[in-house]
Amino acid sequence: MTLGPSPDGAQTLPAALVARTVRVDPEDLPADLMDLLPPEGGNAWVRRGDGLVAWGEVAALRTEGEDRFADADAAWRTAMAHAVVRDEVRLPGTGPVAFASFAFADDSPAGGVLVVPRVVVGRRGEDAWLTTVDVGAMAPAARLEPTEPPLGPGDVTYRPGGLSPDAWRSAVAEAVAAIRAGRLDKVVLARDVEARTAHPLDPRWVLHRLATDYPGCWTFSVGGLVGATPELLVRSEKGLVTSRVLAGTIRRTGDDDADLAHAGVLAHSSKDLEEHEYAVASLTRALEPFCSSTNVPETPFVLHLPNVLHLATDVTGVLGEEGTSSLALAAALHPTAAVAGTPTADAVTLLARLERMDRGRYAGPVGWLGADGDGEWGIGLRSAELDADDQHRLRLFAGCGIVAASVPDSELAESEAKLEPMRHALGED
Repeated sequence: MTLGPSPDGAQTLPAALVARTVRVDPEDLPADLMDLLPPEGGNAWVRRGDGLVAWGEVAALRTEGEDRFADADAAWRTAMAHAVVRDEVRLPGTGPVAFASFAFADDSPAGGVLVVPRVVVGRRGEDAWLTTVDVGAMAPAARLEPTEPPLGPGDVTYRPGGLSPDAWRSAVAEAVAAIRAGRLDKVVLARDVEARTAHPLDPRWVLHRLATDYPGCWTFSVGGLVGATPELLVRSEKGLVTSRVLAGTIRRTGDDDADLAHAGVLAHSSKDLEEHEYAVASLTRALEPFCSSTNVPETPFVLHLPNVLHLATDVTGVLGEEGTSSLALAAALHPTAAVAGTPTADAVTLLARLERMDRGRYAGPVGWLGADGDGEWGIGLRSAELDADDQHRLRLFAGCGIVAASVPDSELAESEAKLEPMRHALGED
């Protein structure tokens, strides 16, 4: 069921959720958890074979505006306060779980969506479990059998979205001019590309290929947004908070020796280090009010992905107050300098004018939330938005951090590199 405001305007979920989690033998699960998903897809949050997949829908809550995070968080808290939970495993991701994704911009019609699945299957190392959820009664046990494999999308054609490549170069040049004029320090410009498939797209096709190609990323599917993000916005687990910042990128060549040299160049690039420093400082400032202590490494490391190299920093902290949910943390951190710019408010205003598109839930928080408020949230990058009304259509997104030293041609090339994961996921080679 899809739920919305109650008569007094509050966002609501069923008040009588009943959830049961039982252990299952990991050997009874397929190596790829997404083999369990039905043809219409479902929800997924998987990295290196571990994570969560889910299907069915007990409830779906839609929120909007600047309160979209708070409304979803409050509705989930209320539902969990009244839920009947029998959890025989008690690990992160067991018990009732909600999957959610949220629009980048406050005024986006995409808003937010929070889904309470009927069946959740999880794996964490040597542990595996099955959770079933229903309203008012214990749900029957689900059968854990692989579904029929997805069919490919056939030929895929692409066309520019909001801006043509030339127009996007001009937007980059305008952003650089604004930065050099002192109006802001950094802005992250995104572009979209529309893809059209010959056959109706089975989202599992994309998810399988992304998980295979990018096992170190978090492959996700929530509310029609699919992707494989390398950027963990925030994880909250038993009082420990973790966040991974990525900013500063160079394309890989496919030659190991050349890429090693490129990693060295990236690690010493003043332009990329400046961009990265802004992103780390922005996230740390947003996180500090919630933490009694934080740890920020002095220098970033180079994260090697199949298509690009990133400067990366893992920030950790200890929650200073019990009861702060992972979704509240994600809301406080969004938007980071890595997806908006610095100063954030000025950057958001500029990118809204230059991009000529609605980002939707691209670059917004996406992830899952447990009954105790812990959970994992990524940034919806390396992603595509499926068209709910046309199974042949989807929008691909990529963004680049623009600073004073940015060159439009180089930034366009970087955006093409960031589009490659989704383009390859739509292929059949």
